[in-house]
Amino acid sequence: MFRSFFMNKSWLHWSLAGSIAILWSIWYQVDLSVQINDWYGEFYNMIQKALSAPNQITLDEFFGVMTGFIKLASFWILIQVGTSFFTSHYVFRWRTAMNNFYMQNWPVLRKVEGAAQRVQEDTMRFASIVESLGVHFFRSILTLIAFLPILFELSKNITELPWIGPVEHSLVYIAILSAVFGTVVVALVGIKLPGLEFNNQVVEAAYRKELVYGEDHEDRAEPLTVVELFSHVRKNYYRLYLHYGYFNFARFAYIQYSVLLPLIAMGPTIVAGAITFGLFRQITNAFEQVESSFQYLVNSWSTIVELISIYKRLQAFESNIKTAGLSEAPA
Repeated sequence: MFRSFFMNKSWLHWSLAGSIAILWSIWYQVDLSVQINDWYGEFYNMIQKALSAPNQITLDEFFGVMTGFIKLASFWILIQVGTSFFTSHYVFRWRTAMNNFYMQNWPVLRKVEGAAQRVQEDTMRFASIVESLGVHFFRSILTLIAFLPILFELSKNITELPWIGPVEHSLVYIAILSAVFGTVVVALVGIKLPGLEFNNQVVEAAYRKELVYGEDHEDRAEPLTVVELFSHVRKNYYRLYLHYGYFNFARFAYIQYSVLLPLIAMGPTIVAGAITFGLFRQITNAFEQVESSFQYLVNSWSTIVELISIYKRLQAFESNIKTAGLSEAPA
């Protein structure tokens, strides 16, 4: 899964240089996000000034500040589109490396249940999901590096928490505690999902294989056999629906209600009128960036579950290569 791409000399320019290029683009997007956060302070302070009395600012000043945002947003869009295009090619090269490796060992692998699906479908899904999770993980790390000091500094303006009293740098602690709580809850309610996803692919592969045999052989895919195989598919899906039901309830409830946390924390400061509108937007945006980064596992848990099931299938797939004593990685 990894050695065929990252330890293969013929793919080194994609695996190494490509990874560096993707990480650089993530860093640049985070830097633009920091600049946009600074823009929030200037723009909304100007709005507050303009609304306080007529003609406090000129139209040229108003459009001048908006022009600054257009420049930052344009750079962000260009980088995002370019990165997405490059990443698509990166993922397909990874799939190609895995495909070539598995086809080199096809005489052994063809005997494995669902071998065709694993080579044709799982390779692409594995490469795509690992790349996506990796990009989001590094974006979360870089966002924390950039925005945590900003939130730490801005939290000095929030001098008191409701029902608790004065707490220095309170928003940083709230973001961390909120993310830890959400991660633990989501991990607990979703603990059975990886196994169910894996079983789902097993029963689907058995059902699909019998139907394929039925296309060429009249004595295969008999009604009773197909009904029995499909009953296994139906049973596993119903269990998946049940577990995803309470999993999604817990995850979405946490994500929606956690939006109120910074507003509750800033309640006394807002009521006292101790901060400007621009500073308020800077704080809320910085808090969202930091909390979202800490919530990496919460936001990615469904994708991680899918990756675990694919990894298990490909790991079992590759174990046949080791058992047969064939090459485990191409040169």
